Amino acid sequence: MKHLLAPLRWLVRVVLALLILFEEWGWEPLRRVFALIAKLPLVRQFEALLKRLPPRWALVVLVLPSLLILPVKLLALWLVAEGRVTLGVAVIVAAKLVGTALLAWLFQIIQPALMQLGWFARVYARWTYWKAELLAWVRASAVWRWARAIKLRVRRMFRQR
Repeated sequence: MKHLLAPLRWLVRVVLALLILFEEWGWEPLRRVFALIAKLPLVRQFEALLKRLPPRWALVVLVLPSLLILPVKLLALWLVAEGRVTLGVAVIVAAKLVGTALLAWLFQIIQPALMQLGWFARVYARWTYWKAELLAWVRASAVWRWARAIKLRVRRMFRQR
């Protein structure tokens, strides 16, 4: 049974690794973009309000963007079903980028409050550990090393020009 599940387990790891790599790639740059927007006075006031939230309300704020993005994803599905595939995919990609930026910005602000929830702190620690192991597995793979080598060659080529 173990041998039968091994390929499925490998496939799940690869899919999750790709999702995490996308999040990792996008999280920091998108958070910085949102931080520029956060310099606006109204947004700074909202940020100050978020920093004062009690832990349970901080959790609600963390979940809220995921719920708000659902109608946008349904709209994208409808567009695809109507034959407007390019527009539907563009809406999903835009929603993912905006959602990731918003979530990164929010999480940075409310993380101290969230860590006061014991169960959240434990889950977050487990998640962080598991994610680090998965990323180490990806970075140790031949495909990753090959992609990094190509990336370095392309960079050198552009620097020389």
